[in-house]
Amino acid sequence: MAYRIGSGIDFHRLAEGRQLWIGGVEIPHYKGAVGHSDADVLLHAICDALLGALCLGDIGLHFPDTSPDFKDIDSKILLKRTFSLIREKGYSVVNVDSTLCLEVPKIKPYVEAMRKTISAILEVSVNDISIKATTTEKMGFAGREEGLVAYATALLQKDH
Repeated sequence: MAYRIGSGIDFHRLAEGRQLWIGGVEIPHYKGAVGHSDADVLLHAICDALLGALCLGDIGLHFPDTSPDFKDIDSKILLKRTFSLIREKGYSVVNVDSTLCLEVPKIKPYVEAMRKTISAILEVSVNDISIKATTTEKMGFAGREEGLVAYATALLQKDH
């Protein structure tokens, strides 16, 4: 059986007056991520991990921020389209491991909803989606609450 592994990373600035979407879940906070789409840093990192596993480029290649088609788009749609590309190549997801880096808000209350959302899109069990979070101990742009980062690793397997 053929396996492929990919990694993804995404960054977004934070600004007041924006909604904060992480893992397909809206999180109440006075700041939200800035981007062409809904700026869901976690879903973007997962898209890149999936695409990278099959050498299909990155999220910017498939969903360019210069296209009006993707302006304010729900990143769950981007993940669904990415997953369709993976399925077209004859692969399925084994698991996804991810880490968020941000000082606030605390995401623990939202992790299960994120896992359910992502697992439903990727057609895997909730137990195949890992979401962890850490702070940067007040260091760097994430530590100053200017932005947030997500890292993701995805393992794919070739279908029979």
